[in-house]
Amino acid sequence: MAQARRLSLLAGLFELRALIALAALIAVLGLLSDSFLTVPNLITMAGHIAVNGVIALGMLLVILKGGIDLSVGSVAGLSGVVAGELLEGLDLRFVDVIAYPPVWGVIVLCVAVGMLVGLVNGVLVTRFEVAPFIATLGMLYVARGLALLISGGSTYTDLDGSPELGNTGFGLLGDERPLGLPTSIWIMIALAVVVMLVLTRTPFGRWLYAAGGNERAAELSGVPIRRVKTVVYVISGACAALAGLIIASGLTVAVPQAGETYELNAIAAVILGGAALSGGRGTVPGTLVGAVVIGLLAYGLTILYVSVFWQILIKGAVVILVVMLDQGRQRLRRHRAAVSAMVADVRAG
Repeated sequence: MAQARRLSLLAGLFELRALIALAALIAVLGLLSDSFLTVPNLITMAGHIAVNGVIALGMLLVILKGGIDLSVGSVAGLSGVVAGELLEGLDLRFVDVIAYPPVWGVIVLCVAVGMLVGLVNGVLVTRFEVAPFIATLGMLYVARGLALLISGGSTYTDLDGSPELGNTGFGLLGDERPLGLPTSIWIMIALAVVVMLVLTRTPFGRWLYAAGGNERAAELSGVPIRRVKTVVYVISGACAALAGLIIASGLTVAVPQAGETYELNAIAAVILGGAALSGGRGTVPGTLVGAVVIGLLAYGLTILYVSVFWQILIKGAVVILVVMLDQGRQRLRRHRAAVSAMVADVRAG
C-alpha cells in the first residue's frame, strides 16, 4: 500500500513537471533580472515564445500519432525566403513580367509551400513506409537546400513592400500589436483553440488518439491510418511555414538559415508538456506550457550571457533529458499498474 502511494506521488510529480519547471524558471529569472517580471518585458518575450508555440502545436499532432517531424525548422526558413522572394518581385521571365503578389497572397503561398513539404513527408511515411525520423531528416536538408538555392545564400531585406505595388502590410505578422499584444500571440491562441477543438470535438481527433495509442487496433476499427498520418504532417508543415512568416516579419528580413534548431524546441516543448513519444497521449495546454518553459530557458541563458554555442549544446541536452523523463514516466506507469494489480489481488484474496 505504501509503495502504491509513493508511486502515485511520483507519477503526479511527473505529470506536473512542466509547471514545476515553469515556476522554478520564473523564480530564478525574477531574481537574476530586475526587468524580467515587468509587463513590457513579459509581453515582448511572449511574442517570441509564441513562434515556438505555433510550431509545437503542429508537432503535437505528429507526436500524438507516434511520429516526429525534424523538418519544421527548415520549413520555417524556406517559408521566410519564399516570402522575401515574392515581396521583392517574382521574375516570370517566360512572360517577361515581374509579379508582386499582395501580402495575403504571399501568406497563402508560403503556407502552401509548408503544406507541400508536409505532404511529401506524409507520402514518404505512409506510401513508401520510410521511418518518420529518416523521412523528415531528409526533408530537413531538402527544405534548407531549397531556401539556399532560392536566395543564393543572400538575405532579403526589402520586406516592407510598396504602396504603388499594393504589397505592403507584411510587418503586421511580427511588428504590430493589436489590443496591446503581438500578432504572434493572437495567432498562437487562435491556432491553439482550433487544434484543441479538432482534438476534442471531431472524429479526426478521436482517430488521432486511437491511432497513436494502438495503430493496429485503430485500423481494425476502421480508422483511416494513412490519411491521419498524412494530414498531421501537412498541418505540421503549415504551422512551421506560418512560424517562418512571423519570424521574417518580426526581423523585417528573411534569411535562409532562419528556424535552425526550432525542431528541437518544438519536440522538447511537446514532450515536456506531457505528450508521449510513443503516441496517443498529449494535450494543447500542456504543449503551450512546455513551449513557454523552453522559451524562458533560452531567455534565461541569454540574460546570463551564455554564448549561442553553449545554448545549442544545452538545448540538445534538455531534449535528451526530456525524452529520458518520458521513458521514465512510461516505466513508472507500467510498474504502478503492476503494483496496483498486486494490491487488488491481496485485497481479493
